Formats: sequence, structure tokens, C-alpha cells
Amino acid sequence: MHVLVIGAAGMVGRKLVGALAGKRTLAGQDVDRLTLADLVSPEAPAFPGQIDCVASDLSDPGAAARLVATRPDMIFHLAAIVSGEAEADFEKGYRVNLDGTRELFEAIRLEGIKAPYCPKLVFTSSIAVFGEPLPAIIDDTHGLTPLTSYGTQKAIGELLLADYSRRGFFDGIGIRLPTISIRPGKPNKAASGFFSGILREPLAGMEAVLPVSEDVRHWFASPRAAVRFLIHAADIDTAPLGSRRSLTMPGLAATVGEEIEALRRVAGDKAVKLIRREPDATIARIVAGWPQSFDPRRAMALGFEAEKSFDEIIRVHIEDELGGLMPA
Repeated sequence: MHVLVIGAAGMVGRKLVGALAGKRTLAGQDVDRLTLADLVSPEAPAFPGQIDCVASDLSDPGAAARLVATRPDMIFHLAAIVSGEAEADFEKGYRVNLDGTRELFEAIRLEGIKAPYCPKLVFTSSIAVFGEPLPAIIDDTHGLTPLTSYGTQKAIGELLLADYSRRGFFDGIGIRLPTISIRPGKPNKAASGFFSGILREPLAGMEAVLPVSEDVRHWFASPRAAVRFLIHAADIDTAPLGSRRSLTMPGLAATVGEEIEALRRVAGDKAVKLIRREPDATIARIVAGWPQSFDPRRAMALGFEAEKSFDEIIRVHIEDELGGLMPA
């Protein structure tokens, strides 16, 4: 099987590629070729088969067609700019998150005109497709009402995914990721970045800024869970999805205050004291329109699973990113 990962240099993309290189099977087939694409050429993992690393911008004319010309059997589409950046730069957000997605979907359709071709495609969407008015718990029948440019771009991507799948151009499945926490590395431009920062930095002995109140509630899963979601989406039969091709992934509903108390239980008061309250009205406004909790029973019935507590999410970060150790 030939697997194409678009967005392979990002945090989740790198972890997915590492898992694929180690797993070496997908949807019951041996993975013998990997093509890794991103704006910068991704790093190649240890892998016994053929591996190609490509620097590519999907929104550039012909870029998607060149990737699809190799006729990958499985495509993971992770490439996107994050919520805060998409809100700050309207044109860039639509060019990358919408135009790039449409270019990819069209490239697959046009490749199929040359000769029969119908790959499976896993598309990463977001819970940002939901916006106010929101119930306390969102079920699988709730409509898409995004209140940000990023959420709108992802919602349009979901509609395109369903229509191109309905027409038989590819076999698509969309997974709406919770906010991924704890994200390793440096802070990015996502409006949700503080959810990770208030844990990641104190766990490394550094100060962190909290821009919202502690009663803000949100929906979370770890990077480890995100990779499991992607691989499971690739493995499962999409027939039970019918025409509703996108699924809200399981996660954990927690307040910022509950995050902080989990940090206290795992790392002690010393870590919690490194969190500095610094209100930011812009971030607070964006976050206020986000959903807080879900009933993702469709995804759970199909075997998707996430963490059950924030203590577990923190311990996953310590195991995967800190070598099982914390600073003294």
C-alpha cells in the first residue's frame, strides 16, 4: 500500500508518520511506500520501504496533481493553518484551508478520469465547525454553525468530502479533532494554544500565561489519541457512515480549573505557581463561541477511544515528551 500524508511536518503529522513507519500495516494491507508532504520537506523516519519527502503547498497550481499522480491508495489530509492564524489572516486561511483542500479533491477526481482510481481519504476537521447557539452537550445530529473563519473552512471541507465521496471520486472520512493537549514544542498561533501552554510550560519548569478564566470548559484529547483516531479512521469500513461522512471524536470535557488541579495532582503546587493570569479579550471572545462537551456516540460505536481524565493526558505528555521525567 502507498500512503500519502499531507501535513507530515506538523506535530500530529510527525507522530502519525512515526506510527505508520512502525505499524507498517493499514486497513489490512502492508504499507510499502510512504509519501510525506508539507510546506517544508518532512523528515524521513526509519522505514524499510520506499519513502519520498516533498516540499509542497497544496494551494499552488499543480501541486496537488503532482502528489496524486503517484496514485496513493491512502491519503491523510492534515495540512491547515491553525485557528488564530486563519482568523488573523483571512486570505491565507481560505487559500490554505479551503483552496488547498479543494485542489486536492479535484486532483483526485481528475486522476480518476484518466483511469479508475478511488483512494481512501482521511480528512482532519475540527470541533470549531460548531458555534453558538450551543447546547451544553452536542450530539451527532447538531448542525454546523461555525463562528470563525477556521471553523467555516473546515465545515466547507466536510461538505466537499461528503459530496466527492457520494459521487465515488474517493472514499472519504472526516474526523473532528478535539483540542489536542498537551501539544509538545513551542507555542503556535492557535487560539487554543494556552490550553496546552498552562500545562506544558510548568511541566518543563517554565512560566505560562493563562488568558481566560478558569471556568472555561472545553473538549480535549492527547496527541497520542489523535494519532489513534487517524489510524483507526483509515482502518475501518466507511459503509456504516452512510452520507454523514464526518465524525466528532471522543474526548474529555474539562474546565481550565480542572486542568490546573490535574497539574497540581501530578506535578504539585510548584508547577501550578508558574501559571500567570493575564486576560486577553480577543482570545476570550474566540473561545467563548467554542463547544464545551459532546456525546460522540457514533464514533465510539465505531471503536474510537480517548482519555478519561486530565491526569491521564498529563501522564501521556510526560511519557511521550519528557522521557517519563519532570524537572526537579
